[in-house]
Amino acid sequence: MATDIIYLNGEFMPLEEARIPVLDRGFIFGDGVYEVIPVYSRHPFRLPEHLKRLQHSLDGIRLANPLSDAEWTKLTQDLVARNAGDDQSIYFQVTRGAAKRAHEFPKDAKPTVFMMSSPLVTPPREQVENGVACVTATDFRWLKCDIKSVSLLGNCLLKQTAVDAGAAEIVMFRDGYLTEASASNVFVVRNGVLLAPPKNHLILPGITYDVVLEIAGANKIPLEVREVSEHEARSAQEIWVTSSTKEVLAVTTLDGRAVGDGKPGAVFRRVHALYQDFKQTVMRRAA
Repeated sequence: MATDIIYLNGEFMPLEEARIPVLDRGFIFGDGVYEVIPVYSRHPFRLPEHLKRLQHSLDGIRLANPLSDAEWTKLTQDLVARNAGDDQSIYFQVTRGAAKRAHEFPKDAKPTVFMMSSPLVTPPREQVENGVACVTATDFRWLKCDIKSVSLLGNCLLKQTAVDAGAAEIVMFRDGYLTEASASNVFVVRNGVLLAPPKNHLILPGITYDVVLEIAGANKIPLEVREVSEHEARSAQEIWVTSSTKEVLAVTTLDGRAVGDGKPGAVFRRVHALYQDFKQTVMRRAA
């Protein structure tokens, strides 16, 4: 089976053969959006939800969706089939296309559609059992974080701050309240209650975030979706980061200080197990 096969503007091809014009607005302005879909046992996980979020991002930048949901679904299935590995990470990117460099939107540009597959790398067992270290920073990004934009320089700068500190992620606060991490949503647990920042323009509406909320509701885990103060986050008994690749991962130190007793907490362990069960159930239904 061929490896590193990508899709670009109507064609499947080897990754090394892919080319885009230098005047593509994704390259010039970061004028585009993206999605990342985990694939387990060759079945995309929650693809309809990812496509709904893709549409939200496209609407947010005033770019018409170049494909229907059925077309996106078929292309995803074809791309998975053309690449090796039962577990994959599928990346979509849609830009406004190539045009003369000007800030205003071009009238006749054709969107660039790019898709690729990478191996899906989820947290190793050691991280799940022991948790990870995180550091904190002020959230200085733009005010439309609900759009999954390819313009990720702010996130990259923040992520590198975490890397420089030897941490797995960076937990961000804006005006005294928790927002998210550079590439993850963030949950905290205080006094047995799971707290989640609300979906708004300050955070990306995570697909895994939604799964965690569904799990909590179905299993009667106390949950409050509301603004979480920096004090509440820093004094929490548990902190988690969640994403399509991190799944649900405990934070055991924050800025060098232990979170709770410095070990993944009881609520995390329960939700992590329920998440794995949920994932397997969804995949069995898809098979």
